[in-house]
Amino acid sequence: MAATEEPRGRLARRLAGAGVALGAASPLVIGAMLAPDGAGHGTHTQLGLPACGWVAAFDRPCPTCGMTTAFAHAARGDLVEAFASQPMGLLLALGAAGVFWGGLHTLTTGVRLGGLVSRLLSARALWAAAGAAGLAWVYKLATW
Repeated sequence: MAATEEPRGRLARRLAGAGVALGAASPLVIGAMLAPDGAGHGTHTQLGLPACGWVAAFDRPCPTCGMTTAFAHAARGDLVEAFASQPMGLLLALGAAGVFWGGLHTLTTGVRLGGLVSRLLSARALWAAAGAAGLAWVYKLATW
């Protein structure tokens, strides 16, 4: 019975890998279809979304201001412009690319990446990411 469960488990991992790869590729593909706004923010309006209410209310960038623009630049390989638009957006785009390749690896090989994922999502790593997001917002405020 264990012999019949292993192929099912491997198939389930491969399907999960396909889902993860597709989910991670989606924002990069969408970013590639958008024209990055020259102002370093506002690219999201091309998706039919309204202008940022935070900017309208406070005339200051919100914590995620420039993320879509950064993804649009990163999807084109323009990492310097992606960083200039929103440093955390660049990190998230690079992370999405890494997750895409990890999902593709699991899809093609059936290998588990749980150990790697648990190390990357440790408390220390998550606190570092939160700090990076805060610093990216400070950067965006300073360059507004």
